[in-house]
Amino acid sequence: MFSGFTTARVATEGAAIHVTMGGKGPPLLLLHGYPQTHVMWHKIAPRLADRFTVICPDLRGYGDSEKPRSDPDHAAYSKRAMAADQVAVMLKLGFSRFQAVGHDRGARVLHRLCLDHPTSVERAALLDIIPTAEVFARTDKALATYYYHWFFLIQPHDLPERLIGGAPDYFLDCIFRSLGKDGVFSAEAVAEYKRCFRDPATIHATCEDYRAAATIDLAHDAADAGKKIACPLLVLWGKHGVVGRLYDPLSIWREKAVDVRGEALPCGHFLPEEAPEETLSALNAFLQD
Repeated sequence: MFSGFTTARVATEGAAIHVTMGGKGPPLLLLHGYPQTHVMWHKIAPRLADRFTVICPDLRGYGDSEKPRSDPDHAAYSKRAMAADQVAVMLKLGFSRFQAVGHDRGARVLHRLCLDHPTSVERAALLDIIPTAEVFARTDKALATYYYHWFFLIQPHDLPERLIGGAPDYFLDCIFRSLGKDGVFSAEAVAEYKRCFRDPATIHATCEDYRAAATIDLAHDAADAGKKIACPLLVLWGKHGVVGRLYDPLSIWREKAVDVRGEALPCGHFLPEEAPEETLSALNAFLQD
């Protein structure tokens, strides 16, 4: 799926991060979402590598990256900690400044990265999210129905871990069916997602990601409520997804960033897999050589 790319394990202060990278040109960081790994970029990363040095990590807790021990306040899986991982990875690879694209949880990590490390990010693209604090503030029956897993995964250990662990493949299939479109996921990619998700440590770590979002991440967001993303920001969302149906993403993000542009793409939640051509075209028009 990543012909010509290489893999590495990059040690940071917080976690050892599995990285797949390839291409030549300016550095471009791609951050995946839940319940996936870096493999979610397989339809577009090799083509982006024609212009950029593409770095596709597995977030801490996901894929083949380290799963640090958790703590009662979930700080180990805060977006602040996960963003710091990525800055450290890029520095170790020789890149102090870079462009970045994040989808789903990776977009939430990138939002925090832009706030905590503004000099590191030249341009950022956020795919199919509104800010975490806005999701919780605007929660209603429709959102809770579509995003039921947000409220299931934040339940105390080990209720979701035990239930998901009883049928991890089935749980992933349910997530993909509820948020995506049938037939868009390659069998090879799904096999990789399931391989990683069968690990109980991954199930626990990814629950901790969501627990952090409902606790310590909200505290960090409240403390930074007056800060805005300073770099140019591209916002993309699926016209037929939850974000596209329930919200006006551009108006929301214009309250959180100084320079925002974006559009809806003809798909559901999983933009790079459901609408790879449209996603690639939008990113190529926004990113700079």
